Amino acid sequence: MNIAIVMAGGQGTRMSMKDMPKQFIDVCGKPVIIHTLEKFDRHPEIDYIAVVCIKNWQSELKTLIEKFKIKKVKWIITGGETRQESVFNALNSLNGLSGDDIVLIHDAARPFITEKIISDNIKAALTYGAVGTVIPAADTIIKSMDGVKISDVPNRKELYLVQTPQSFKFSIIKEAHEAAVIKNVDNATDDCQLVLKSGIPVHLAAGNKLNFKITTREDLLLFKAVMEMV
Repeated sequence: MNIAIVMAGGQGTRMSMKDMPKQFIDVCGKPVIIHTLEKFDRHPEIDYIAVVCIKNWQSELKTLIEKFKIKKVKWIITGGETRQESVFNALNSLNGLSGDDIVLIHDAARPFITEKIISDNIKAALTYGAVGTVIPAADTIIKSMDGVKISDVPNRKELYLVQTPQSFKFSIIKEAHEAAVIKNVDNATDDCQLVLKSGIPVHLAAGNKLNFKITTREDLLLFKAVMEMV
């Protein structure tokens, strides 16, 4: 069984949205989150979808799911104080999964995920157990220890930009989160980080540049511009 966990718990603070989380902003007649959910809903290998959503917006989400005929959403889960806690809440809510079932953890604010990225994640997770979606760094990246001067210039060939989904066999990601709780780790920025801390290697799956995350107003404008072209 393949389960998509769509993370829609963000408040959109970096976009300065006061009245509406960014994932509910309408773009070309549909909220961002619906654009994202449709990609998983239409994918033949995805069995069910779980959505981690802000509690106050769950009623609106249910209305949108019905309006746009999203069929595979089985769970709507309240997020935690951090992304790590929100994912753990979702994993604890997925009843009936076996250890070898695959979970794909994806940002609701990445609506340009493709069928190929989903398929490649499922295939790689089945083979290796843990996989992160990435694209090669196209620009030189510098490191600064103080934010004033350059401390180091890492080899660009060794650097990748992280996207989602991050996909795992259920037993691997569940045990990694449980181990983090025991060790009082509560601020992991992504799930591959926790799996690596548990000693399990994470393989790479290819993303693409359009699979960007809508974080700022500029990102939202870019999303609208691309949508108007397709």
